[in-house]
Amino acid sequence: MPSLSRRAFLVSAAAVAVSAGPLTAVARAAGKAPKVLVIGLDGALLQRIKDADAPNLDALMAVGLTAPSSIYANPLAPTLSGPGWSTIITGVWPDKHNVKDNSFTGSRFDRYPDFLTRVETAKPQLVTYAVASWAPITDTVFSPKVDTRVSTPSAEYDTGTTSRAVAGLRDGNPDAVFVHLDNIDHAGHSYGAASQQYLDAIHGADAQVGQIVAAVKARPTYADEDWLIMVTADHGHTDPGGHGGSTLQERQTFLIATGPTLAAGSVRYDVKMPDVAASALAHLGIAIDPAWDLDGRPVQQPAPDDFDALRGRLQSRVDETGIPAGILGFTHTPPAGWSVDNSAMGTGGVTEWRGWSFTTDEFWTQAQRDQNRECNVRARNVFAVADGDEWNDKTLTGTFDSTLVSPAYPVTGGRTATLAYTTYYRQESPQKGEVLVSYDGAAPVSVRTYTADVPSRTETVTLQVPAGATTARVRFRYTGGNNWYWVVDGVRITQ
Repeated sequence: MPSLSRRAFLVSAAAVAVSAGPLTAVARAAGKAPKVLVIGLDGALLQRIKDADAPNLDALMAVGLTAPSSIYANPLAPTLSGPGWSTIITGVWPDKHNVKDNSFTGSRFDRYPDFLTRVETAKPQLVTYAVASWAPITDTVFSPKVDTRVSTPSAEYDTGTTSRAVAGLRDGNPDAVFVHLDNIDHAGHSYGAASQQYLDAIHGADAQVGQIVAAVKARPTYADEDWLIMVTADHGHTDPGGHGGSTLQERQTFLIATGPTLAAGSVRYDVKMPDVAASALAHLGIAIDPAWDLDGRPVQQPAPDDFDALRGRLQSRVDETGIPAGILGFTHTPPAGWSVDNSAMGTGGVTEWRGWSFTTDEFWTQAQRDQNRECNVRARNVFAVADGDEWNDKTLTGTFDSTLVSPAYPVTGGRTATLAYTTYYRQESPQKGEVLVSYDGAAPVSVRTYTADVPSRTETVTLQVPAGATTARVRFRYTGGNNWYWVVDGVRITQ
């Protein structure tokens, strides 16, 4: 029902943590009080914001960070607001918070609470405030521990949400604020993302963002405050209208962020939805406990890996005609220090996936939708993929047998080391994924084998480094036929 807004639908329905250790607060101007403002624009597409008359959002992008991003699709969760806002607000993906739709049935907010609740637990003296045009956010996602939760009456809608946010910033002294505006999503459902009405809704929301940001800057204590302002969205919309499916347009989201450590006019591709919560906590000086098991990491603390350096080398499609021609999204050229051994690889097949490739979510997921590629949520920016399924879509000989080889990492002999990497593996026999490690050029030894599905996650392998060894090299070997795929990202060895 593309003409029915999510708000109307819900009213009708109702009628019937970080393995590296704690993170410290980011640097800020001495003596300034850290404060956070998060503004959620439901159903907003970044490209349509750029197309619209949106001077306030344009100004935020000019003085801060813009980070286009993407989310999941089924079976992890549909592209609906319940899973989307839960991911943004808790800092974890749907496989942890367990919100699968707008009913919130089975949610695990007791295990993965909202970031304002974490603020209240860590620093109860701080003042937290949340106001939303869509009531489930403030009624359900944010807990009663938050100092003030306001579900704007339907008759007031975004106008009331904006005026309440402005009053709270003007008359109170909040330290962490969340504001949700809904009308862009309403226009998307009623008219579609390609419509003038959608652009008009963005223009209206932009004016409201301007009022809220102006209220921050008009505070009498503003000169003594250090504000991190973040603007984000829970999902996108199709051109005809609607969301919930797996198209890239429905899976689109973004972060616009301004703060003292974020470069003006910068663009990044390593940011994900859970980073909003982690960034807010870090800015407020709250150390992120690994026991929280957050998926987000602070945008103020980027951690690029070797594969990310390839973004400038990515090229457009060759054989994958279903991917838009303008998208630059794959290369077979590895980063410095890495190599790909295709000596046993078959010939022919789809060019993009002949052996290990380096690609992006935007490119890879459009090779073929609804085969769970959209669930590769924990890889960031550019990642490595071996995709036997897509390679087999063109005439070939032989089988898929390709090995991704890392640089030689320094190690100390006689001690244990930890190999860590992000992975996502979908299995079909006779496919196999194997991780091997060699020391000082000796024969590789298998340390992990994949012959069953593995969801997107960070893997850690304890290595027993032989006495006298000084280097360790990792190999990721994928073998199979017309089977599935293996994603690897963020590889590192530490001691």
